[in-house]
Amino acid sequence: MSQRLRTVLATLGTLAGIGLVAAVAVIFLGVFNTSARWTEPRIVAEAIHQVFESSVRRRAPPPSEVPDLDQPGLVELGARHFDAACRGCHAVPGEERTATIRAMEPPPPHITEAVAGWTPAELHQIVWAGVHFSGMPAWPSAREDGIWPVVAYLSAVQQGLTPETQAGLTATPQVEGPEGAGYCAGCHDGRLPHVPHLSILPEAYLASALQQYRDGRRQSGIMAHAASAVPEDALPALATWLARQPAPQPAGDFALAQEGAALARAGTGDVPACTACHGPGTSAGAREGEDAEEFPPLAGQDRAYLQDQLLAWREGGRGGGALAPLMQAAARDLTDADIAALADYYAGLAPEAAR
Repeated sequence: MSQRLRTVLATLGTLAGIGLVAAVAVIFLGVFNTSARWTEPRIVAEAIHQVFESSVRRRAPPPSEVPDLDQPGLVELGARHFDAACRGCHAVPGEERTATIRAMEPPPPHITEAVAGWTPAELHQIVWAGVHFSGMPAWPSAREDGIWPVVAYLSAVQQGLTPETQAGLTATPQVEGPEGAGYCAGCHDGRLPHVPHLSILPEAYLASALQQYRDGRRQSGIMAHAASAVPEDALPALATWLARQPAPQPAGDFALAQEGAALARAGTGDVPACTACHGPGTSAGAREGEDAEEFPPLAGQDRAYLQDQLLAWREGGRGGGALAPLMQAAARDLTDADIAALADYYAGLAPEAAR
């Protein structure tokens, strides 16, 4: 062995020994200060933030995947979720963070600061992925489509959302009902697109869906939070109350309703027709007991919500009960045009037709 090789090996061994000693000191001797009272040097903080910015911009979806954020109801839906899930750390326009939140290390930025300088696609990535080594969690669902309402709201904050508008977006309806009724009615009072009309759904289906959201079998970041924000023993009473609310008014005619009607009645060798399980007429939507937990009636349902769900079934991200694979198979070969037509058809039916 040459002298040069001996020197190289000795150097590597020394470095390895130093690294081992340092690791032992950090892990077992408490040398590194993990206290939130310790603030890293500014150059370190700036380097970490640069890494964060570069990571977000590298992984953000392409601009072509950003939907129309001006769709009716999208900002309010996002505002209501932010109010329930994120306000505690980031506050809202016109509101200050508490002293406790400001004492976090690193402190969560005020929402008006947090959104500055980011594109909608980058905001989507931040909400989806969260921020490691901070208190910012990842989106609590495998489905990403529910993030876009939040992005629509954050974009509105970028554009100068006023405290007065904020208060109007997130006001809790005053309703008579069980615990959590006002919270649920904020989104499910029949006004917002992309949100299902719950009064047309069987009580058993609603109770099952709430439990599936709570335990993660059915995917939705917004509903995962909502179902976990209400005590589990309150869910059956909520399902009963929601199912007994007034049915929505028929939405009227839609351009693709006739095409959707033909699609809804056309089954295949692998899956039955939509109408066989979801109505209208003699359908599983009118069944009771266990079937009601799996086959919701669709007549009169919100058009945008139907589209969202069919897209999620097609992409395999929705989840649900024991018959979820049947819906995944039914939606797998649907085109965007097919989904639009089916949504038009069912949204244009009177809700009573499915009962």
